[in-house]
Amino acid sequence: MGARDMSMPYCLGYSDEIDVIREYTTYLDHAGTTLYAKSLIDSFSRDLTCHLYGNPHSMSVSSQLSTQRIDDIRLRALRFFNASPDEFDLVFVANATAAIKLVADAFRDSTGPGFWYGYHVDAHTSLVGVRELAERGSRCFTSDEEVESWIDGDAGPAQKGVRLFAYPAQSNMHGRRYPRRWCESIRTRNREGPPSSVYTLLDAASLVSTSPLDLSDVAAAPDFTVLSFYKIFGFPDLGALIVRKGAARVLEHRRFFGGGTVDMVLTGEAQPWHAKKESSIHERLEDGTLPFHSIIALDCAFETHRRLFGSMENVAAHTRFLAKQLYTRMAMLRHYNDERVCHFYGLGPSSDYCDSLTQGPILAFNLRNSHGMWVGKSEVEKLASIKKIQIRSGTLCNPGGTALSLGWTGADMLRHYSAGLRCGDEHDIMDEQPTGILRVSLGAMSSMRDINAFMAFLEEFYVDKPPEDLLVPLVASFPPQQPSFYVESLSVFPIKSCGAFKVPDGQRWEVRREGLAWDREWCLVHQGTGMTLNQKRYPRMALIQPTLDLTREVLRITRGDAASSPEERKSLEISLRRENTSSLTTSLCQNTSKASTVCGDKVVLQAYTSPVVSTFFTHFLGVPWAERSQLLPPTRKPTACPVLSQANRRPPHARKATRILLSNESPLLLISRSSVNRLNEAIKSGAPNTNAGIPGPGSNSSSKKAVAADVFRANLVVAETIPTAERPYVEDTWQSLRIGSEQMPFAVLGSCERCQMVCVDQLTGQRWDEPFATLAKTRKINRKILFGRHISPAAEVGEGGCLGTVMVGDVVTPSFGDHDDNDRNEE
Repeated sequence: MGARDMSMPYCLGYSDEIDVIREYTTYLDHAGTTLYAKSLIDSFSRDLTCHLYGNPHSMSVSSQLSTQRIDDIRLRALRFFNASPDEFDLVFVANATAAIKLVADAFRDSTGPGFWYGYHVDAHTSLVGVRELAERGSRCFTSDEEVESWIDGDAGPAQKGVRLFAYPAQSNMHGRRYPRRWCESIRTRNREGPPSSVYTLLDAASLVSTSPLDLSDVAAAPDFTVLSFYKIFGFPDLGALIVRKGAARVLEHRRFFGGGTVDMVLTGEAQPWHAKKESSIHERLEDGTLPFHSIIALDCAFETHRRLFGSMENVAAHTRFLAKQLYTRMAMLRHYNDERVCHFYGLGPSSDYCDSLTQGPILAFNLRNSHGMWVGKSEVEKLASIKKIQIRSGTLCNPGGTALSLGWTGADMLRHYSAGLRCGDEHDIMDEQPTGILRVSLGAMSSMRDINAFMAFLEEFYVDKPPEDLLVPLVASFPPQQPSFYVESLSVFPIKSCGAFKVPDGQRWEVRREGLAWDREWCLVHQGTGMTLNQKRYPRMALIQPTLDLTREVLRITRGDAASSPEERKSLEISLRRENTSSLTTSLCQNTSKASTVCGDKVVLQAYTSPVVSTFFTHFLGVPWAERSQLLPPTRKPTACPVLSQANRRPPHARKATRILLSNESPLLLISRSSVNRLNEAIKSGAPNTNAGIPGPGSNSSSKKAVAADVFRANLVVAETIPTAERPYVEDTWQSLRIGSEQMPFAVLGSCERCQMVCVDQLTGQRWDEPFATLAKTRKINRKILFGRHISPAAEVGEGGCLGTVMVGDVVTPSFGDHDDNDRNEE
């Protein structure tokens, strides 16, 4: 299917200019939050600069203006959902989760025996969490049929005590919409009034982002409805609890009270006492000062949304049209052998995204290759990110729905957790099944341009072509022969994730158990989280250039490049001598709040306390989250010779091997010049390969630009002594190697798994889509994108901890193996 016929509108009353008014990143995560309009921010800014708003708890003119605006906006919000203020009240909260917790806390306090709780399996994590407060027990309904059966039977008045049933109006995972009649059915079966009351809680957060919520029929309305306004408007970050006044009495026993919810409080008395406000539901539940500026922004959001989109009915029709287009095109994708590319979740056998009663504009899916093997969700999300396409992957805060869709049992999930699976990690495939799901969700600002860009992405990277069409071999077979390699360049990275120090020609460099001397000895640490900084989030770290001056025993650090201003391009010197502690703390950062984490490992570090050191990095990187950045060296043994000691970090490839410092996976990384050259040939040709179709319109000019070997941040670059006899990827077959006249031995631990960090240009600090995009097509092996080899020194420790030396020009003698870790296993 081609682009939309521009002579035909998306839907009646919807602006055709939606295709041109956006600055394009392809945004497909509207279920997380939709995009906010620039005009909304401009309108809000004008409002704040034209009026003075005070704390609404005061009686000044500015405070009373705030109170007036809040009252008016509360009414406007109720009318937006067709909720009569005579029948409903609206409580402002931080988000839908805060609204759920408010209801749960009130139910917990409502009666002595507590309450019973039931929830649908497809509930958001926040709805599931309510069960922990249900002292009378809880039940997860694993199907609609179970809910219907419960409503017809156990939901009746025979069961005593307060009960709460919660479910989503629309699944945030796959967009399926659930029957709104359940609320009315429960109320009909179980007339209000203790001691046999059953209340209903509707999670409307996912639904309201693209569909109207109509609460005009009070008899059919939920008792409690929760939602987040940023799902609808993108801004402000605000939520609401809509309470049906007929059900409000269950909230009256909530024990906690905050400022603004009471008329009088006695303190220091033998009999503590307080009187809650009784004028309205929201006054009894809105603790403390409301986020009044955010509520005022909500007024601007309502108006901007009306001006841009007309109504929620228009948004619903628009997103339904786009969802059907996308689903149809994805369902048609086939590999060369006619195998399907996309596997969808949550859809009925006849679902086609036309019925707004049963399906919203969310697509949950996973990808398979031409061999039927699952593609890892993390790889897809990373590759989409560098192509400027925003999607979401994982369990999507929907544990029950995801497990049910993927066929995982509770025992399976516990086993996976014990094996290391965590929310947000990269354990994509376990037991040869996916552990998460990919999600594309559409919103008011979505357009056909988004659909076309995403389809081009899938076709380029995940539609396999016939093997005879492949232009670049994944890995070649090489007969064992006499070695003819040498060390072309030698690099040390003194500060983790910063620039390289190139060892000068003719200078021999020490090798230690942990790698090259002075390699990854320092790092920059986020003061709030203790995590080490890296170029994935701070690409300008590439412009921090360390130089090791061993004669003067200093590390000289220069920031900026030739294009930087004089203010940016400054230098700093750090002593290499351990006994020089003028800028170091005297004690180790042992506590959790200051200890750092490198690739999941806890490490013990010492911090430079000098403000000069801290501000040097903070100003250049633009770090907003702390008073200053910290440059931290790893702990050393207090000996005269600086033998490096790290907190028991070992390479994942060989946990019995030598320890490593702040390197990611191994003491040393090696790449081949001929492999870089072959990769650049593929980049320049736009070569389709093992997992690629013909490059789509999403490609940009950087796709044709060759990359420097520096982007791979290798310690050693090796090359053939005869340039005309290049053997790209022959290093994949190496089992070990020896370097130099000393024949210093190194073990090969395995191949290096690559991420989007290789897309940072080490000279400019700018991000591109290459070489990761081409690597994903040409170097995917056993579900991993590989380039380069991890190696480790294998010699005995010598005097002072030195194992030997290497230098540029040294001969490299490899030992060839059977290449068993790189057997092709397409994904």
